[in-house]
Amino acid sequence: MSKRSLYFIILTFSISLFLGGIFRFLNVSENLKLNMSLKVFVGVLYMFCPFFSVLILEKFSYESIKDKCGINFNLNFWYLIALLLPLFFSFASSGVATVLPNVEISYDMEGFFERLSKTANPQQISKMRQQLENLPFNPLLFWIIGALISSLTVNAVAAFGEEIGWRGYLFNELFYKYGFWKSSFIIGFIWGLWHIPLIIQGHNYPSYPFLGVIWMIIFCILYSPIFSLIRIKAGSVLATSILHGAINATYGFSILFLKGGNELLVGMLGVSGFIVLLIVDIIIWLSKWEL
Repeated sequence: MSKRSLYFIILTFSISLFLGGIFRFLNVSENLKLNMSLKVFVGVLYMFCPFFSVLILEKFSYESIKDKCGINFNLNFWYLIALLLPLFFSFASSGVATVLPNVEISYDMEGFFERLSKTANPQQISKMRQQLENLPFNPLLFWIIGALISSLTVNAVAAFGEEIGWRGYLFNELFYKYGFWKSSFIIGFIWGLWHIPLIIQGHNYPSYPFLGVIWMIIFCILYSPIFSLIRIKAGSVLATSILHGAINATYGFSILFLKGGNELLVGMLGVSGFIVLLIVDIIIWLSKWEL
């Protein structure tokens, strides 16, 4: 691994640990209303840690970010693939989850509200139930449209803060030296480790914060070849930003109609999601799409 790669990793993790400490302080502070707004702000800022590192390294290397990180605006078919894949994966994950023990389809969203009770108060959940019951139509299509719009806009912008580092700077440093699969594994592993300061505080896996660290690393490793493929085929880190934004925007669909299980089993971040990603990775390997 090159010195520039190590500098990037050390710098990114240092900034992330600092922001993770702030996040921890907000978790134990008493002003809940203020903390929620600040936690959202710090969470978004956390996503830009790789971006900050790239900016700092650029000042010392005198290299153009645009050239170094693969930024171009030549749209192609792979941008559409990047947008729609996570939605497909989420629904596929739901289907896989139904074969797991004590997991079943729940079209009334009872399982979803049970999971929501871990992060929302009863009044908020009751209000959401009432709003859904009063709708004269099935809102699923509108939720999907809204998620896709978010994927292309605010989510993609936030995800760009990460992607310019992972699939931009680091990909450029590792891909030509290690090849597709090895570089994808290394980037995925580092990407997973980078989440630790938030995961151990209950982010993504609130009931299993420490085991959740391992699960997040597995998730990132399994998704990494798909990111690398999009990065190569689209020729731009902007496409992987859309992919990343779509993952965040469509995750809820992977648990929306499921009852039973837990965050380690169901959802894209659970075993059902891992199975879907592993199948796709095998397809990429067999088809040699990365070539």
